[in-house]
Amino acid sequence: MLRLIPGDPAHLLVGEFASPEEIARIREKLGLNASYPYQYAVYVKNLLRGDMGVSIRTNGPVSQEIFVRFLATVELSIAAMMISSLIGILAGVISSVRKYSAFDYCSMILALAGISMPIFWLGLMLMYLFSVKLGLLPLMGRYTMGLEYQALTGLVILDSLLQGDFQLLLNSAWHLILPAFTLATIPMAVIARMTRSSMLEVMSKDYIRTARAKGLSHRAVVFRHALKNAFLPIVTVIGLNFGLLLGGAVLTETIFSWPGLGRYVVDSLLARDYPAVQGCILFFAVIMVLVNLTVDILYFYIDPRLRIDGKG
Repeated sequence: MLRLIPGDPAHLLVGEFASPEEIARIREKLGLNASYPYQYAVYVKNLLRGDMGVSIRTNGPVSQEIFVRFLATVELSIAAMMISSLIGILAGVISSVRKYSAFDYCSMILALAGISMPIFWLGLMLMYLFSVKLGLLPLMGRYTMGLEYQALTGLVILDSLLQGDFQLLLNSAWHLILPAFTLATIPMAVIARMTRSSMLEVMSKDYIRTARAKGLSHRAVVFRHALKNAFLPIVTVIGLNFGLLLGGAVLTETIFSWPGLGRYVVDSLLARDYPAVQGCILFFAVIMVLVNLTVDILYFYIDPRLRIDGKG
């Protein structure tokens, strides 16, 4: 299907003033003259040997480029999920405890707005407000150009901690705020709504009334009994959203010039870089499978009813 996208990668490589002979030579070198089924068969054959191909745009191994870009996406995704999980769960719990209150109505309206709001519009508005008008936060990138950075793990914040470079730590964290918050809006809204509905269902159970009758404090009832039993669907939502973020936040990374997988896919599509796009799509699929598997395993530890012991 990628081959049906208008445009010729060979033409893009050599420029619009290249001769037809030069374009034909490049197409022959890249194997683009062969039929689509043959190109697919060659790709699958190489893939089974662990070779994801060479990028047409950069002439580098696709697997290596995906790994480097993925580390930047991981850093952004973890920050976004920490923000969305913390605020979303807290807002959902308070909304369920104070059902039909002003806070409940306001939080659910904001959650609906967060789900409905286009990411690219929100990102641009945040950039305009906090970067252009107020000058509080940087516009783009992972850290300010000119700062020395030696990659150990590929995660700038973690590397700055390991190296004791607190200037780089603060600078990279400052650059992370806007894209992380922008990326967190939709998961935050989904988590808040799911937490509220799950908590309302659990709060009506008999064992919650029994816990209250025993004289347990309100906080103990809410967090030790209700939230713990309501956590299974919340974990599902967090896991699925985290998998989607790891698959590449295309719009957020493009707006904030974040060098992650999402931006890499966009650049590869614009350059008709078939091996890079195919490698990213395959990598996204593997990530989603692994995340779903991890969530299923977490079910076993969160819900004791799913455990089967030797006596069962």
